[in-house]
Amino acid sequence: QWIDSGNRTCPITKLPLSENPSLIPNHALRSLISNFAHVSPKESSRPRTQQEHSQSQSQALISTLISRSSSNASKLESLSRLVRLTKRDSSIRRKVTESGAVRAALDCVDSCNQVLQEKSLSLLLNLSLEDDNKVGLVADGVIRRIVAVLRVGSPDCKAIAATLLTSLAVVEVNKATIGSYPDAISALVYLLRVGNDRERKESATALYALCSFPDN
Repeated sequence: QWIDSGNRTCPITKLPLSENPSLIPNHALRSLISNFAHVSPKESSRPRTQQEHSQSQSQALISTLISRSSSNASKLESLSRLVRLTKRDSSIRRKVTESGAVRAALDCVDSCNQVLQEKSLSLLLNLSLEDDNKVGLVADGVIRRIVAVLRVGSPDCKAIAATLLTSLAVVEVNKATIGSYPDAISALVYLLRVGNDRERKESATALYALCSFPDN
């Protein structure tokens, strides 16, 4: 229905789809959703209560993340839960951004702890789904962190970092900013040469998005 209505972007990430996307029906998932809806009819009648609970929960998690006294283990737990909350909820994405948690997440990207780094990148990726956040993340210095991860991060972190660049490049001004940043494009090209399948796929997608800007 989404495609037939003329849409050519992913309804979740807002990223562009290919000209003729190859769509495969996921009957197993559809069956699970159908069964869940059948056995949980009361869920839809309590959206406000659930949202209020999520908002309250996110505030506590944000406080833990930005606190200087929090241990790495506490920050990792907060990041993991915030990643789940921000994946689907636009209001929580805005709340996390407005709370100052972006700076804390960026600090975690600089961490030598690869798990902490991976979760913080995943949170930043979710936050970048909001168009209003894309320019702000770049202004906060996310590109420097991404390029560093593309060079020396774990395979999973490199793939997420490349995906984050693709998301940020949806905004035209960010394409120019990313392209002019030292080593950004060359780091993606290097990953395209030596990365695993996932790394190469994500770096190719990022390069494709960036190259729609002529100077890149």
